[in-house]
This record gives sequence, C-alpha cells and structure tokens, in this order.
Amino acid sequence: MADTLPTSRLYLIAPARPNLSRISADLARILDRYDIACIRISSGTASEDDIMRAADTLRPLCHAHEVPIVLTDHFRLVAQLGLDGVHLSDGARQVRAAREALGRDAVVGVYAHDSRHEGMTAGEIGADYVSFGPVMPSSLGDGRLAPLELFQWWSEMIEVPVLAEGGLTEQITSDLSAFADFICLGDEIWSHPDGAEAALQGFQAALRGSQTA
Repeated sequence: MADTLPTSRLYLIAPARPNLSRISADLARILDRYDIACIRISSGTASEDDIMRAADTLRPLCHAHEVPIVLTDHFRLVAQLGLDGVHLSDGARQVRAAREALGRDAVVGVYAHDSRHEGMTAGEIGADYVSFGPVMPSSLGDGRLAPLELFQWWSEMIEVPVLAEGGLTEQITSDLSAFADFICLGDEIWSHPDGAEAALQGFQAALRGSQTA
C-alpha cells in the first residue's frame, strides 16, 4: 500500500560542534515535518562546555516535539543536562553502570561494531537498542563493516531493537528497512550540499519506496 509507514524509523546524530546554530535551525524544521525517533548529541572531541551548549540548545527543541535526546558516552552528564539517556560507543562494558546511574526509565543504547556477541551481551544486561555499523566505509569504527546479513539475522533472532549507522546511502537504507528498527543519520544529512532537509527527504523517500516496491 502506498501509505504504509516505513518499518524503520529515523534517528539523527547532531554534532556538539561546530555550526550548532545552523544545525539547530535545521533540526527545528525537521522535527516539525518528520517522524524522528531520537536525537543523539555526538561528543567526539567536543569539550564539556561544547556538550553543555549543545544540550541547552537542542533539548528544548526535542522535548517540545516529545523526541528523546541522548548523549554519546558521558552518562554522568545526562541528568545534569536534562537529557533522556546515553549512547555507549564502547560496547556492553558500561551498560550496567549507566543503568544504575540513570535509572530504569532512561534510554541506554550500545554501539556493537559488527559483533553479534557484543550486541547480544548488551541486550542481555539491559540495553534498549543495539547499533551496528558502519555499513559502508566511514569515519565510524575501525574499518570493519556490518553486513546486511547481520541486521537480517538480528531481526529474526533477537527482540532488542537494532540500529544501523555509518556510511548510509539511500539505496542501503532501502535495503535495510526490512530489518533495522532505526536508520541513524549524521554526516549523511548535515554535510549534504543541498542541505539537511533535502538529504533527509531523500532518505525518507527511500524508506517509503521500500514499502511500496
């Protein structure tokens, strides 16, 4: 059916720096027009001041649209900044500590590279979702790629929601839509020459097209 909603939902990574003002303006328009499951602040090499500025800028936008906003790795800053959870980039190692610090209602996500074992361990000890990637060469990870078959296997065998990120294209997004609960976009939209909204429109069309093919 042409009006069937995509299986996958969009999840966006907003960098803590630079161009925060531009990204926040783009994000305000995106949240008005698209179904976004979650926003993640990417800490990267950002200072604590950068992270705080990003949180203070983006949190009101997200909460006004009832969209959770999480922070990469620094789970001890989450409550202080009024955020909704954390995305742990080092696998399952800190899941228990993050859950203990943040409580049962917080979002705790885990990046598991391309490792089924790491992902299953994270899920077993309380992760709300597991992320695999990159699916194509990108700055994420150590060069290993997460194949489509991994997402297919996970969707068939494991109940914990799975997220795809890193090196995504519209075609890959279409291919993943049957298996990934979330399609995670960062540089794919913020660095697009036609702007974030134009890029996001293309990815959304790829998701919808995969449901009508």
